[in-house]
Amino acid sequence: MPYSRESSLDAARFLCFTSYSVRRRAGVVDEGGPTGFEVAAEGATIDGEAGGEGLAIVLLHGVTATRRYVVQGSRLLERGGHHVIAYDARGHGESSPADDATAYDYRDLVADLLAVLDDAGAERAVLVGNSMGAATAIAFALAYPDRVSALVQVSPAYAGEPDEAGFADWERLSEGLRSGGADGFLSVYEPKADPRWHDTIIQVTRQRLERHRHPEAVADALLVVPRSSAFEGLEELEEVEAPTLVVGSRDEADPGHPLWVAEAYAERLPDNELLVEEEGRSPLAWQGAQLSRAIAGFLERRGVHA
Repeated sequence: MPYSRESSLDAARFLCFTSYSVRRRAGVVDEGGPTGFEVAAEGATIDGEAGGEGLAIVLLHGVTATRRYVVQGSRLLERGGHHVIAYDARGHGESSPADDATAYDYRDLVADLLAVLDDAGAERAVLVGNSMGAATAIAFALAYPDRVSALVQVSPAYAGEPDEAGFADWERLSEGLRSGGADGFLSVYEPKADPRWHDTIIQVTRQRLERHRHPEAVADALLVVPRSSAFEGLEELEEVEAPTLVVGSRDEADPGHPLWVAEAYAERLPDNELLVEEEGRSPLAWQGAQLSRAIAGFLERRGVHA
């Protein structure tokens, strides 16, 4: 696909959002901004922040990312009358490593989400998950349907079972991160995206890897999460009760989150809308403000309120 000025601008916007987000730290916020919190979960301490009032929305990030990388630092949802709760998954960002190096599977992630909701006093919430966070949200919705007002699946990658063909790649990334930090990870990381996105992907990957207080814990998670089952088969999606917005990404920019997975989710989820960026544009998942507007619009259309 040819290079375009629009795609270049999209990449610049993505870097702008992510650069802004990584400068903000939990507990150090501007006036009126979110408030940091810690939750004692089973085997780990979860670090997060919450801001705004209204309908509870929980942001769940992907593996190797942090809470900054769901809506890319955008605060539109918070300013739009929602109570936004964002936290770093166990072992990631400012959260502590798990007591057990193998305790990073989806059962652990679901238990952490339940602990965060209980601590916040949120009986029901909208779960906005990206990649690993998307699978965590589905697993939670299947286990605790009464606690979920709606779901947003951003760049889902879990295709109903662990991808054994990718285990060796995850092992290399884990070892690279463990032995050499961000540089070690990037030395074995090979983005398969269209070349015009390569520099953006590498720069943002470095940014987010450098935000982890315990990179060795992220390396542990890289060995566990890909081998964990969030749910058993795509058919189980038919049991999800909550209205769901599925945000897919075209393979040119983000082949690690195949568009066919998002389309398969949309085929099976009983009540859903599928949203994909236009041809030649950067993924909506990379555009925090636009993604936030899409989420707010979906919730308004579906009448999901506090």
